[in-house]
Amino acid sequence: MSELIFVRHGQASFGAESYDKLSPLGVQQVRLLAQHWQDNGECFDHLYAGELLRQRETATELLPLIDSSAAQIAVHPGLNEYDGAPLIDIYLRDHHPVQQTLPILDRKLFQRVFEATTAKWINDELVPGADDHNFEAWPAFQRRVHGVIDELMARHTDGSRVLVSTSGGVIALALQRVLGLPDAQVIAANWMVNNSSITRLRYGRGRVSLTLFNGLPHLEKPQLRELITYR
Repeated sequence: MSELIFVRHGQASFGAESYDKLSPLGVQQVRLLAQHWQDNGECFDHLYAGELLRQRETATELLPLIDSSAAQIAVHPGLNEYDGAPLIDIYLRDHHPVQQTLPILDRKLFQRVFEATTAKWINDELVPGADDHNFEAWPAFQRRVHGVIDELMARHTDGSRVLVSTSGGVIALALQRVLGLPDAQVIAANWMVNNSSITRLRYGRGRVSLTLFNGLPHLEKPQLRELITYR
């Protein structure tokens, strides 16, 4: 049996000029994960990441775990997270009763708006206009992510252990690919995925199984639990 090991990127820079960069805490989270695996003698055969900076920065911290003198990060656009900004823009313009614009710097308010936005998104109730760039419809996002998961499983067989540095939405769709979850549960799972958490899929002989979701073994010590974040 082979294995895909998904790692959600460390905490990004919420509220900063560019969200798409690991915060200092995000770097620490991923380094603790890498150290945990090194202490346990873990090694992997391949490492993939999406194109986003936070995904590639996370992969860079994990690169020493690859069992090869020529180890490198394979960047795959299929592992990119969906772009939430155009979704929220459309929601605020067409569905929100109170005038609100991006950026929303209050974390709790942002989460409420984002959850309402994605509920409209999965029901095909967000209609982009001519000026709404980088909009990706929910079915297109599903096809993209399910496709890259199938691609990686077909490419890496015979007991391969493949690390994948990606984001919460991609990991939630990996659950759907394995468990057949309805769309609403996929979005609910998305909100649960912690920064730097581990999700494992085992596959082979025509079967694929979920063996771990949202694990945080590197942050389980009481003195480290304050480092656990969702955003």
